Amino acid sequence: MTYRLPPLNALRAFEAAARHLSFKDAGEELSVTPTAISHQIKGLEEYLGFPLFHRLTRALELTREGRAMLPKVREGLECFAAAIENTRLHEAGGRLLVTSPPAFLTRWLMRHLPKFTAAHPEIQLHMAASLETIDARDASGASGLAGIDVRDDETEVFIRFGRGHYDGCRSDRLFAPAYVVVCSPRLLFGMRPLHTPGDLRRHNLLHDESILELMDRPTWAEWLQVAEVSGIDANAGTHFSDPGLVLSAAIDGVGVALASKPLVEAEVAAGRLVVPFDIVIRRTQAYYLVVPEAVADRPIVSAFRHWLRGESAKVAED
Repeated sequence: MTYRLPPLNALRAFEAAARHLSFKDAGEELSVTPTAISHQIKGLEEYLGFPLFHRLTRALELTREGRAMLPKVREGLECFAAAIENTRLHEAGGRLLVTSPPAFLTRWLMRHLPKFTAAHPEIQLHMAASLETIDARDASGASGLAGIDVRDDETEVFIRFGRGHYDGCRSDRLFAPAYVVVCSPRLLFGMRPLHTPGDLRRHNLLHDESILELMDRPTWAEWLQVAEVSGIDANAGTHFSDPGLVLSAAIDGVGVALASKPLVEAEVAAGRLVVPFDIVIRRTQAYYLVVPEAVADRPIVSAFRHWLRGESAKVAED
């Protein structure tokens, strides 16, 4: 398609003058004289064949045609500027900071990152783990995420574990963890095999007691109730303050653990852990990619968002 357009400077002069209703203020904004603004607009009016302003004694007033043109001219200039900025950022790559819950980062995201870095070598990833990305049980959202200036060079996105309500942000649900029993194959097929949930009374229960006030995750008492098993002390066993230690203990055969199935998929696939029972407990909380609106349209964010949504769509939540 062939476009017949007036000079860009004339359109910029018109938009600025229409916004300020002043040639003088428009000239100061564009670093030219009021006379230059007047000449550019006069040339634009000659090109269009109709006036854009009523030139009053000490004021400017848009004509009907000027009022009709202004929104589209402004939209066009904004789109043009955004296209240039997006291309510049895409060509230059950039620095992307991803802040995530520790377990999600170490147990799931880290194993998938090589695919992203191979596809986008121009993007420099900076990964950070923070418990502040985990919502409290009774939290409906999180504050402070939207307070990012679009002009800020920092580009940060968040993985949050919560219910997905974050003002001023775009939120993509990734997946919800399905909690299952896991253990070493040595326990499953050892001297005290695990054929039924009742067999757990002969095994050491492993407990994750990290950030209990935040995560709404199931306990052994709840799991045993769902499994309809009685006669087992749900609080007995070994207690840990770190989820990584719980899984290490399970892999080493120290006992049996409750774990988020998506976060142990690699260990299960490699045979270091097994899921002896098909009992699954779910929660309403899920992992979300949370992007402040101020940075949502940056190419490095779009690239990461598209990739992460694709990777997380492969997670089975059954």
